[in-house]
Amino acid sequence: MQNTSRDDRILAETRWLAALVIPFLLVAFGILYFFPQDTGRLFAWKIQPGMSAMMLGAAYAGGIYFFCGVLLSKQWHRIKAGILPVTTFATLLGIATILHWDRFNHSSLAFFAWASLYFTTPFLVLGVWFRNRVHDPLEPEPNDQELPGWLRLLIGLVGAFTLTLSILLFLSPTLMIGLWPWTLTPLTSRVMSAMFGLPGVVNLGIAFDRRWSAARTILQSQGFSILLILIAVARSWKDFQLSNLQTWLFIGGLSGLLVGICALTLWMETRIPGKAVDKQIG
Repeated sequence: MQNTSRDDRILAETRWLAALVIPFLLVAFGILYFFPQDTGRLFAWKIQPGMSAMMLGAAYAGGIYFFCGVLLSKQWHRIKAGILPVTTFATLLGIATILHWDRFNHSSLAFFAWASLYFTTPFLVLGVWFRNRVHDPLEPEPNDQELPGWLRLLIGLVGAFTLTLSILLFLSPTLMIGLWPWTLTPLTSRVMSAMFGLPGVVNLGIAFDRRWSAARTILQSQGFSILLILIAVARSWKDFQLSNLQTWLFIGGLSGLLVGICALTLWMETRIPGKAVDKQIG
């Protein structure tokens, strides 16, 4: 008997959660990306140097893109690949907050918003994933394209590497502080862990789902975030240790990922039959 629950719909609570989170992300993005030197006054704690603040802001911008996709999409499978990565991101930041409690400005409204977000979001996001996942039809939609096996393997390997880096940043901050291309503290090392953990889980999720339609939205949000990080690199050039090989590996790696996401998107979109017809008509 066919499972009629697999109707690919996005539940109302999933949309409500997205609508609730977006305003927090918008405010945090505005502060961190455009006023990175004023985090001591405007944010939950003082983040130094500015590159760390702007990179976190860029991650929030990617989150805004993704959660807007949740509100606009009509199909669960198109946005499901971002839910568990967001859970990972929020969980790591929540744990980092507890471990570095003394670093935060507990009297500020920004800290109240930060703590409220990261002490509740991991449970809320995981909850909507559990509730909504049974509606995934598990099959490609009409005119969908499937990611080739070799490409999924490559994406999975990149995800495994990124997730390993995330684990090292969280569990061995002293080691990673000595290797990182700009100055980190134990707290910002663990914040970086959350930012690398998110795309690591994204890539592993894509590797296990052959549908291009399931990867499109989260990859676009990831590409948008990477673009903003690279702009932040240019704005914070003085924060980088230019004699450190990791500086060039960081910049080169992100640039390669951005080019790869753009190339993959262009390649997969032009393979969709409906898109090809529209292009010929146009």
